Amino acid sequence: MKREKFGSRMGFILVSAGCAIGIGNVWKFPYMCGEFGGAAFILIYLAFLLIMGIPVMVCEFAVGRGSRRSVAASFEKLEIVGTRWHMMKWIGVIGCYLLMMFYTTVGGWMMYYCYRSIRGEFAGASSETVTAGFSDMLGDVQVMTFWTVLICIIGFGVCFFGIRKGIERVSKVMMSALLIIMVALAVHSVFLKGAGEGIRFYLVPDFAGMKEIGIGNVIFGAMSQAFFTLSIGIGAMLIFGSYIGRERSLTGEAISITALDTFVALMAGFIIIPSCFAFGIEPGAGPSLIFITIPNIFAQMPGGRVWGALFFLFLTFAAFTTIVAVFENIISFAMDLLGWSRSKSVLVNVVLLIVLSMPCVLGFNVLAGFEPLGAGTNIMDLEDFIVSNNLLPLGSLGYVLFCTRKNGWGWEDFLEETNAGEGIRFPRGLRGYVSYVLPVIIIVIYLKGYYDKFVGQGSAALAGWMAAAILFLGFVLFCAGAKTEKES
Repeated sequence: MKREKFGSRMGFILVSAGCAIGIGNVWKFPYMCGEFGGAAFILIYLAFLLIMGIPVMVCEFAVGRGSRRSVAASFEKLEIVGTRWHMMKWIGVIGCYLLMMFYTTVGGWMMYYCYRSIRGEFAGASSETVTAGFSDMLGDVQVMTFWTVLICIIGFGVCFFGIRKGIERVSKVMMSALLIIMVALAVHSVFLKGAGEGIRFYLVPDFAGMKEIGIGNVIFGAMSQAFFTLSIGIGAMLIFGSYIGRERSLTGEAISITALDTFVALMAGFIIIPSCFAFGIEPGAGPSLIFITIPNIFAQMPGGRVWGALFFLFLTFAAFTTIVAVFENIISFAMDLLGWSRSKSVLVNVVLLIVLSMPCVLGFNVLAGFEPLGAGTNIMDLEDFIVSNNLLPLGSLGYVLFCTRKNGWGWEDFLEETNAGEGIRFPRGLRGYVSYVLPVIIIVIYLKGYYDKFVGQGSAALAGWMAAAILFLGFVLFCAGAKTEKES
Protein backbone atom coordinates (compact mmCIF):
# COMPACT_ATOMS: atom_id res chain seq x y z
CA MET A 1 0.00 0.00 0.00
CA LYS A 2 1.44 3.37 -1.02
CA ARG A 3 2.01 5.63 1.97
CA GLU A 4 0.10 8.90 1.94
CA LYS A 5 2.02 12.18 2.16
CA PHE A 6 1.27 15.72 3.27
CA GLY A 7 0.19 18.10 0.54
CA SER A 8 2.58 20.84 1.66
CA ARG A 9 5.38 21.66 4.06
CA MET A 10 3.07 24.11 5.84
CA GLY A 11 0.57 21.31 6.37
CA PHE A 12 3.24 19.15 8.00
CA ILE A 13 4.38 21.99 10.30
CA LEU A 14 0.84 22.95 11.34
CA VAL A 15 -0.28 19.36 11.96
CA SER A 16 2.90 18.53 13.91
CA ALA A 17 2.65 21.76 15.88
CA GLY A 18 -1.02 21.01 16.50
CA CYS A 19 0.04 17.70 18.03
CA ALA A 20 2.56 19.44 20.29
CA ILE A 21 0.25 22.35 21.13
CA GLY A 22 -2.25 21.14 23.67
CA ILE A 23 -3.20 21.21 27.31
CA GLY A 24 0.45 21.46 28.37
CA ASN A 25 0.78 24.81 26.59
CA VAL A 26 -2.48 26.54 27.34
CA TRP A 27 -3.27 25.06 30.74
CA LYS A 28 -0.12 23.83 32.48
CA PHE A 29 2.42 26.41 31.24
CA PRO A 30 0.61 29.52 32.57
CA TYR A 31 0.03 28.12 36.06
CA MET A 32 3.58 26.73 36.27
CA CYS A 33 4.87 30.13 35.20
CA GLY A 34 2.81 31.69 37.99
CA GLU A 35 3.96 29.11 40.50
CA PHE A 36 7.69 29.30 39.67
CA GLY A 37 8.18 33.04 39.46
CA GLY A 38 7.34 34.24 35.95
CA ALA A 39 10.04 35.47 33.59
CA ALA A 40 13.00 33.70 35.28
CA PHE A 41 11.17 30.39 34.82
CA ILE A 42 10.50 31.21 31.17
CA LEU A 43 14.18 31.85 30.40
CA ILE A 44 15.21 28.49 31.85
CA TYR A 45 12.31 26.79 30.04
CA LEU A 46 13.44 28.20 26.69
CA ALA A 47 17.01 27.03 27.32
CA PHE A 48 15.84 23.46 27.95
CA LEU A 49 13.67 23.50 24.83
CA LEU A 50 16.83 24.24 22.86
CA ILE A 51 19.21 21.76 24.49
CA MET A 52 16.75 18.92 25.10
CA GLY A 53 13.39 19.20 23.35
CA ILE A 54 14.62 19.86 19.81
CA PRO A 55 17.23 17.04 19.70
CA VAL A 56 14.70 14.47 20.91
CA MET A 57 12.11 15.68 18.40
CA VAL A 58 14.67 15.39 15.59
CA CYS A 59 15.40 11.79 16.65
CA GLU A 60 11.70 10.91 16.60
CA PHE A 61 11.08 12.55 13.21
CA ALA A 62 14.16 10.81 11.77
CA VAL A 63 12.95 7.36 12.84
CA GLY A 64 9.56 8.11 11.28
CA ARG A 65 10.91 9.36 7.96
CA GLY A 66 13.63 6.72 7.78
CA SER A 67 11.18 3.85 8.33
CA ARG A 68 8.04 5.20 6.59
CA ARG A 69 6.10 3.43 9.34
CA SER A 70 4.28 4.27 12.56
CA VAL A 71 5.91 3.55 15.91
CA ALA A 72 4.23 0.13 15.78
CA ALA A 73 6.57 -0.98 12.98
CA SER A 74 9.36 1.60 12.71
CA PHE A 75 11.92 -0.13 14.93
CA GLU A 76 11.54 -3.44 13.07
CA LYS A 77 12.21 -1.60 9.82
CA LEU A 78 15.43 0.07 11.00
CA GLU A 79 16.93 -2.16 13.69
CA ILE A 80 19.79 -4.63 13.18
CA VAL A 81 18.66 -8.27 13.10
CA GLY A 82 19.02 -9.89 16.50
CA THR A 83 18.50 -6.75 18.58
CA ARG A 84 15.55 -5.97 20.84
CA TRP A 85 14.69 -2.42 19.82
CA HIS A 86 11.34 -3.55 18.39
CA MET A 87 10.10 -4.03 21.97
CA MET A 88 10.21 -0.24 22.32
CA LYS A 89 7.13 -0.01 20.11
CA TRP A 90 4.94 -0.98 23.05
CA ILE A 91 5.83 2.26 24.83
CA GLY A 92 4.42 4.12 21.83
CA VAL A 93 1.36 1.91 21.29
CA ILE A 94 0.35 1.80 24.96
CA GLY A 95 1.26 5.47 25.42
CA CYS A 96 -0.99 6.71 22.62
CA TYR A 97 -3.98 4.70 23.82
CA LEU A 98 -3.46 5.70 27.46
CA LEU A 99 -3.04 9.36 26.56
CA MET A 100 -6.34 9.38 24.70
CA MET A 101 -8.08 7.54 27.53
CA PHE A 102 -7.97 10.77 29.57
CA TYR A 103 -7.17 13.48 27.02
CA THR A 104 -10.52 12.95 25.31
CA THR A 105 -12.25 13.62 28.62
CA VAL A 106 -10.37 16.90 29.10
CA GLY A 107 -11.04 17.81 25.46
CA GLY A 108 -14.73 17.20 26.18
CA TRP A 109 -14.51 19.59 29.13
CA MET A 110 -13.11 22.27 26.83
CA MET A 111 -15.97 21.81 24.34
CA TYR A 112 -18.55 21.85 27.13
CA TYR A 113 -17.16 25.04 28.64
CA CYS A 114 -17.08 26.65 25.21
CA TYR A 115 -20.77 25.75 24.84
CA ARG A 116 -21.54 27.11 28.31
CA SER A 117 -19.68 30.34 27.58
CA ILE A 118 -21.56 30.88 24.31
CA ARG A 119 -24.82 30.41 26.22
CA GLY A 120 -23.69 33.09 28.68
CA GLU A 121 -23.77 30.88 31.79
CA PHE A 122 -20.75 32.62 33.34
CA ALA A 123 -21.81 36.21 32.59
CA GLY A 124 -22.25 37.94 35.95
CA ALA A 125 -22.14 34.63 37.84
CA SER A 126 -20.85 34.57 41.42
CA SER A 127 -17.60 32.76 42.24
CA GLU A 128 -19.61 30.17 44.19
CA THR A 129 -21.74 29.46 41.11
CA VAL A 130 -18.70 29.06 38.86
CA THR A 131 -16.97 26.74 41.34
CA ALA A 132 -20.10 24.66 41.84
CA GLY A 133 -20.55 24.41 38.06
CA PHE A 134 -17.25 22.58 37.67
CA SER A 135 -18.06 20.16 40.49
CA ASP A 136 -21.53 19.55 39.07
CA MET A 137 -20.05 18.70 35.66
CA LEU A 138 -17.64 16.17 37.15
CA GLY A 139 -20.46 14.51 39.05
CA ASP A 140 -22.81 14.26 36.04
CA VAL A 141 -22.10 10.97 34.26
CA GLN A 142 -24.36 11.79 31.30
CA VAL A 143 -22.76 15.19 30.60
CA MET A 144 -19.24 13.82 30.96
CA THR A 145 -20.02 10.85 28.72
CA PHE A 146 -21.77 12.90 26.03
CA TRP A 147 -18.90 15.37 25.49
CA THR A 148 -16.24 12.65 25.62
CA VAL A 149 -18.09 10.54 23.05
CA LEU A 150 -18.72 13.59 20.86
CA ILE A 151 -15.06 14.59 20.65
CA CYS A 152 -14.08 10.97 19.90
CA ILE A 153 -16.57 10.74 17.02
CA ILE A 154 -15.56 14.12 15.55
CA GLY A 155 -11.84 13.34 15.90
CA PHE A 156 -12.03 9.95 14.21
CA GLY A 157 -14.36 11.45 11.62
CA VAL A 158 -11.60 13.84 10.58
CA CYS A 159 -9.05 11.01 10.43
CA PHE A 160 -11.38 8.92 8.27
CA PHE A 161 -10.67 11.24 5.32
CA GLY A 162 -6.90 10.69 5.53
CA ILE A 163 -3.90 12.98 5.82
CA ARG A 164 -4.51 15.57 3.08
CA LYS A 165 -8.31 15.71 2.92
CA GLY A 166 -8.88 15.22 6.64
CA ILE A 167 -6.14 15.98 9.15
CA GLU A 168 -4.12 18.49 7.10
CA ARG A 169 -7.17 20.43 5.92
CA VAL A 170 -8.81 20.65 9.35
CA SER A 171 -5.55 21.41 11.17
CA LYS A 172 -4.77 24.32 8.83
CA VAL A 173 -8.14 25.90 9.57
CA MET A 174 -8.05 25.22 13.32
CA MET A 175 -4.43 26.30 13.82
CA SER A 176 -5.00 29.50 11.84
CA ALA A 177 -8.12 30.26 13.87
CA LEU A 178 -6.33 29.34 17.10
CA LEU A 179 -3.50 31.79 16.40
CA ILE A 180 -5.87 34.63 15.47
CA ILE A 181 -8.10 34.09 18.54
CA MET A 182 -5.06 33.78 20.79
CA VAL A 183 -3.50 37.06 19.64
CA ALA A 184 -6.85 38.86 20.04
CA LEU A 185 -7.23 37.50 23.59
CA ALA A 186 -3.65 38.41 24.50
CA VAL A 187 -4.03 41.99 23.24
CA HIS A 188 -7.27 42.34 25.18
CA SER A 189 -5.67 40.94 28.33
CA VAL A 190 -2.61 43.22 28.38
CA PHE A 191 -4.79 46.33 28.06
CA LEU A 192 -6.96 45.47 31.06
CA LYS A 193 -6.79 47.96 33.92
CA GLY A 194 -4.23 46.72 36.43
CA ALA A 195 -2.57 44.26 34.03
CA GLY A 196 0.77 46.12 34.09
CA GLU A 197 1.99 44.35 37.22
CA GLY A 198 1.23 40.99 35.62
CA ILE A 199 3.14 41.97 32.46
CA ARG A 200 6.18 42.90 34.58
CA PHE A 201 5.94 39.61 36.45
CA TYR A 202 5.79 37.78 33.12
CA LEU A 203 8.55 39.65 31.26
CA VAL A 204 11.05 40.91 33.85
CA PRO A 205 13.12 38.15 35.48
CA ASP A 206 13.18 38.22 39.29
CA PHE A 207 16.13 36.02 40.24
CA ALA A 208 15.84 36.99 43.91
CA GLY A 209 12.27 35.69 43.89
CA MET A 210 13.45 32.54 42.13
CA LYS A 211 15.93 31.98 44.96
CA GLU A 212 13.09 32.17 47.49
CA ILE A 213 11.08 29.57 45.59
CA GLY A 214 14.18 27.40 45.29
CA ILE A 215 16.53 27.49 42.31
CA GLY A 216 16.49 23.70 42.03
CA ASN A 217 12.68 23.61 42.05
CA VAL A 218 12.46 26.24 39.29
CA ILE A 219 15.09 24.48 37.14
CA PHE A 220 13.41 21.09 37.42
CA GLY A 221 9.99 22.63 36.81
CA ALA A 222 11.25 24.33 33.64
CA MET A 223 13.09 21.18 32.54
CA SER A 224 10.01 19.00 32.98
CA GLN A 225 7.69 21.44 31.20
CA ALA A 226 10.11 21.81 28.27
CA PHE A 227 10.24 18.06 27.99
CA PHE A 228 6.51 17.34 28.16
CA THR A 229 5.21 20.26 26.09
CA LEU A 230 6.38 18.83 22.75
CA SER A 231 4.51 15.49 22.99
CA ILE A 232 7.72 13.55 22.34
CA GLY A 233 8.46 9.99 23.38
CA ILE A 234 5.44 7.90 22.39
CA GLY A 235 5.65 8.23 18.62
CA ALA A 236 2.95 10.90 18.40
CA MET A 237 5.35 13.07 16.37
CA LEU A 238 7.07 10.16 14.62
CA ILE A 239 4.03 9.37 12.48
CA PHE A 240 4.15 12.78 10.79
CA GLY A 241 7.82 12.29 9.97
CA SER A 242 6.74 9.15 8.11
CA TYR A 243 4.41 11.22 5.89
CA ILE A 244 6.96 13.77 4.61
CA GLY A 245 9.52 13.69 1.82
CA ARG A 246 13.27 14.31 2.00
CA GLU A 247 13.22 17.78 0.48
CA ARG A 248 13.86 19.49 3.84
CA SER A 249 16.26 18.68 6.67
CA LEU A 250 14.55 17.63 9.89
CA THR A 251 16.40 19.97 12.26
CA GLY A 252 14.92 23.07 10.64
CA GLU A 253 11.44 21.56 10.73
CA ALA A 254 11.80 20.64 14.41
CA ILE A 255 12.92 24.21 15.19
CA SER A 256 9.91 25.66 13.32
CA ILE A 257 7.49 23.40 15.19
CA THR A 258 9.10 24.13 18.55
CA ALA A 259 8.99 27.87 17.84
CA LEU A 260 5.27 27.72 17.02
CA ASP A 261 4.59 25.57 20.10
CA THR A 262 6.53 28.03 22.27
CA PHE A 263 4.74 31.02 20.76
CA VAL A 264 1.38 29.53 21.71
CA ALA A 265 2.57 28.78 25.27
CA LEU A 266 3.88 32.33 25.71
CA MET A 267 0.69 33.83 24.30
CA ALA A 268 -1.37 31.66 26.67
CA GLY A 269 0.60 33.22 29.49
CA PHE A 270 -0.09 36.70 28.11
CA ILE A 271 -3.80 35.85 28.09
CA ILE A 272 -3.98 34.44 31.61
CA ILE A 273 -1.34 36.08 33.84
CA PRO A 274 -2.13 39.79 33.20
CA SER A 275 -5.84 38.94 33.60
CA CYS A 276 -5.15 37.31 36.96
CA PHE A 277 -3.22 40.35 38.19
CA ALA A 278 -5.87 42.71 36.86
CA PHE A 279 -8.56 41.01 38.94
CA GLY A 280 -6.39 40.21 41.98
CA ILE A 281 -6.30 36.43 41.43
CA GLU A 282 -3.34 34.14 42.12
CA PRO A 283 -1.80 33.04 38.77
CA GLY A 284 -0.23 29.90 40.27
CA ALA A 285 -3.61 28.43 41.17
CA GLY A 286 -2.82 25.07 39.60
CA PRO A 287 -5.11 22.90 37.45
CA SER A 288 -8.24 24.71 38.70
CA LEU A 289 -6.97 27.85 36.92
CA ILE A 290 -8.80 27.09 33.66
CA PHE A 291 -12.17 25.85 34.85
CA ILE A 292 -12.68 27.91 38.01
CA THR A 293 -10.31 30.89 38.12
CA ILE A 294 -10.60 31.98 34.47
CA PRO A 295 -14.44 31.75 34.28
CA ASN A 296 -14.52 33.88 37.45
CA ILE A 297 -12.41 36.50 35.65
CA PHE A 298 -14.68 36.51 32.61
CA ALA A 299 -17.72 36.77 34.90
CA GLN A 300 -16.33 40.11 36.21
CA MET A 301 -15.06 41.41 32.84
CA PRO A 302 -17.03 43.71 30.53
CA GLY A 303 -17.96 41.67 27.46
CA GLY A 304 -16.97 38.55 29.39
CA ARG A 305 -19.45 36.37 27.54
CA VAL A 306 -17.71 37.01 24.20
CA TRP A 307 -14.16 36.83 25.56
CA GLY A 308 -14.94 33.69 27.55
CA ALA A 309 -16.43 31.95 24.52
CA LEU A 310 -13.35 32.86 22.44
CA PHE A 311 -11.03 31.64 25.19
CA PHE A 312 -12.64 28.23 25.46
CA LEU A 313 -12.89 27.96 21.68
CA PHE A 314 -9.12 28.54 21.65
CA LEU A 315 -8.67 25.78 24.26
CA THR A 316 -10.94 23.44 22.31
CA PHE A 317 -8.92 23.90 19.12
CA ALA A 318 -5.66 23.32 21.03
CA ALA A 319 -6.96 20.10 22.57
CA PHE A 320 -8.65 18.89 19.39
CA THR A 321 -5.56 19.23 17.16
CA THR A 322 -3.66 17.02 19.60
CA ILE A 323 -6.49 14.49 19.76
CA VAL A 324 -6.69 14.21 15.97
CA ALA A 325 -2.91 13.80 15.71
CA VAL A 326 -2.77 10.98 18.25
CA PHE A 327 -5.87 9.33 16.75
CA GLU A 328 -3.91 9.18 13.48
CA ASN A 329 -1.18 7.27 15.31
CA ILE A 330 -3.71 4.83 16.72
CA ILE A 331 -5.31 4.29 13.31
CA SER A 332 -1.89 3.65 11.77
CA PHE A 333 -1.08 0.92 14.31
CA ALA A 334 -3.69 -1.45 12.89
CA MET A 335 -2.84 -0.43 9.33
CA ASP A 336 0.87 -1.21 9.82
CA LEU A 337 0.57 -4.27 12.08
CA LEU A 338 -2.61 -5.94 10.80
CA GLY A 339 -2.89 -4.61 7.26
CA TRP A 340 -6.31 -3.10 7.89
CA SER A 341 -7.78 -0.40 5.67
CA ARG A 342 -8.08 3.12 7.10
CA SER A 343 -11.88 2.88 7.25
CA LYS A 344 -11.80 -0.41 9.21
CA SER A 345 -9.20 0.91 11.63
CA VAL A 346 -11.26 4.08 12.21
CA LEU A 347 -14.49 2.19 12.87
CA VAL A 348 -12.89 -0.29 15.29
CA ASN A 349 -10.88 2.31 17.15
CA VAL A 350 -13.66 4.85 17.61
CA VAL A 351 -15.63 2.20 19.52
CA LEU A 352 -12.53 1.02 21.38
CA LEU A 353 -11.49 4.53 22.46
CA ILE A 354 -14.99 5.40 23.67
CA VAL A 355 -14.98 2.29 25.84
CA LEU A 356 -11.43 2.89 27.08
CA SER A 357 -12.28 6.52 27.98
CA MET A 358 -15.09 5.50 30.33
CA PRO A 359 -12.92 4.67 33.40
CA CYS A 360 -11.62 8.25 33.36
CA VAL A 361 -15.14 9.66 32.99
CA LEU A 362 -16.44 7.48 35.84
CA GLY A 363 -13.40 8.20 37.99
CA PHE A 364 -14.91 11.58 38.93
CA ASN A 365 -18.27 10.21 40.02
CA VAL A 366 -19.18 6.51 40.16
CA LEU A 367 -15.58 5.42 40.82
CA ALA A 368 -14.56 8.49 42.80
CA GLY A 369 -13.71 6.30 45.80
CA PHE A 370 -10.84 4.70 43.88
CA GLU A 371 -7.70 6.72 44.77
CA PRO A 372 -4.84 4.90 43.02
CA LEU A 373 -2.00 7.33 43.84
CA GLY A 374 -3.08 8.31 47.33
CA ALA A 375 -5.77 10.44 48.94
CA GLY A 376 -7.46 12.89 46.59
CA THR A 377 -6.29 11.22 43.37
CA ASN A 378 -8.43 9.59 40.69
CA ILE A 379 -8.19 7.42 37.58
CA MET A 380 -7.19 10.36 35.38
CA ASP A 381 -4.26 11.07 37.72
CA LEU A 382 -3.11 7.46 37.35
CA GLU A 383 -3.38 7.48 33.55
CA ASP A 384 -1.63 10.86 33.33
CA PHE A 385 1.14 9.68 35.66
CA ILE A 386 1.81 6.57 33.59
CA VAL A 387 2.04 8.61 30.38
CA SER A 388 3.67 11.85 31.54
CA ASN A 389 6.02 10.51 34.21
CA ASN A 390 6.90 7.20 32.57
CA LEU A 391 6.19 6.62 28.91
CA LEU A 392 7.12 10.06 27.56
CA PRO A 393 10.57 10.23 29.21
CA LEU A 394 11.33 6.53 28.72
CA GLY A 395 10.23 6.64 25.09
CA SER A 396 12.40 9.71 24.48
CA LEU A 397 15.35 7.95 26.09
CA GLY A 398 14.74 5.02 23.75
CA TYR A 399 14.78 7.23 20.63
CA VAL A 400 18.01 8.95 21.68
CA LEU A 401 19.75 5.65 22.40
CA PHE A 402 18.44 4.03 19.21
CA CYS A 403 19.74 6.90 17.08
CA THR A 404 23.21 6.95 18.65
CA ARG A 405 24.17 3.39 19.62
CA LYS A 406 26.04 1.05 17.30
CA ASN A 407 23.53 -1.74 17.93
CA GLY A 408 20.67 0.63 17.11
CA TRP A 409 20.17 2.66 13.99
CA GLY A 410 23.52 4.33 14.55
CA TRP A 411 24.78 7.91 14.48
CA GLU A 412 25.81 7.95 10.82
CA ASP A 413 22.48 6.61 9.52
CA PHE A 414 20.64 9.01 11.81
CA LEU A 415 22.65 11.98 10.52
CA GLU A 416 22.17 10.93 6.89
CA GLU A 417 18.38 10.86 7.32
CA THR A 418 18.21 13.99 9.47
CA ASN A 419 20.34 16.13 7.17
CA ALA A 420 18.78 15.02 3.90
CA GLY A 421 17.32 17.98 2.01
CA GLU A 422 17.66 21.74 2.32
CA GLY A 423 17.73 23.59 5.61
CA ILE A 424 19.55 23.60 8.94
CA ARG A 425 21.81 20.58 9.44
CA PHE A 426 22.12 18.69 12.71
CA PRO A 427 25.68 19.32 14.00
CA ARG A 428 27.93 16.25 13.74
CA GLY A 429 29.90 17.57 16.72
CA LEU A 430 26.93 16.99 19.06
CA ARG A 431 27.43 13.23 19.01
CA GLY A 432 28.92 13.10 22.51
CA TYR A 433 26.20 15.34 23.92
CA VAL A 434 23.32 13.41 22.34
CA SER A 435 24.87 10.01 23.11
CA TYR A 436 25.75 10.59 26.78
CA VAL A 437 24.67 13.93 28.28
CA LEU A 438 21.11 14.00 26.93
CA PRO A 439 20.27 10.47 28.19
CA VAL A 440 21.50 11.47 31.66
CA ILE A 441 19.28 14.59 31.63
CA ILE A 442 16.26 12.48 30.67
CA ILE A 443 16.99 9.88 33.38
CA VAL A 444 17.35 12.62 36.02
CA ILE A 445 13.99 14.16 34.99
CA TYR A 446 12.38 10.73 35.09
CA LEU A 447 13.65 9.77 38.57
CA LYS A 448 13.07 13.27 39.98
CA GLY A 449 9.46 13.06 38.80
CA TYR A 450 8.95 9.92 40.86
CA TYR A 451 10.65 11.43 43.89
CA ASP A 452 8.52 14.59 43.77
CA LYS A 453 5.34 12.59 43.27
CA PHE A 454 5.76 10.25 46.23
CA VAL A 455 8.10 12.01 48.66
CA GLY A 456 5.23 12.82 51.01
CA GLN A 457 4.00 9.23 51.30
CA GLY A 458 6.61 7.93 53.75
CA SER A 459 9.95 6.25 53.24
CA ALA A 460 8.53 2.77 52.60
CA ALA A 461 6.09 3.98 49.94
CA LEU A 462 8.75 6.16 48.34
CA ALA A 463 11.20 3.24 48.24
CA GLY A 464 8.56 1.06 46.58
CA TRP A 465 7.73 3.61 43.91
CA MET A 466 11.40 4.33 43.22
CA ALA A 467 11.95 0.59 42.77
CA ALA A 468 9.11 0.61 40.21
CA ALA A 469 10.76 3.55 38.43
CA ILE A 470 14.07 1.71 38.20
CA LEU A 471 12.26 -1.40 36.92
CA PHE A 472 10.61 0.58 34.10
CA LEU A 473 13.92 2.24 33.29
CA GLY A 474 15.52 -1.19 33.17
CA PHE A 475 13.10 -2.20 30.40
CA VAL A 476 14.42 0.52 28.11
CA LEU A 477 18.03 -0.30 28.91
CA PHE A 478 17.29 -4.00 28.31
CA CYS A 479 15.94 -3.16 24.85
CA ALA A 480 19.16 -1.23 24.17
CA GLY A 481 21.42 -3.90 25.60
CA ALA A 482 21.64 -6.58 22.89
CA LYS A 483 25.08 -6.67 21.27
CA THR A 484 25.68 -7.14 17.58
CA GLU A 485 28.60 -8.85 15.94
CA LYS A 486 29.92 -5.36 15.09
CA GLU A 487 30.12 -4.52 18.82
CA SER A 488 31.33 -7.87 20.13
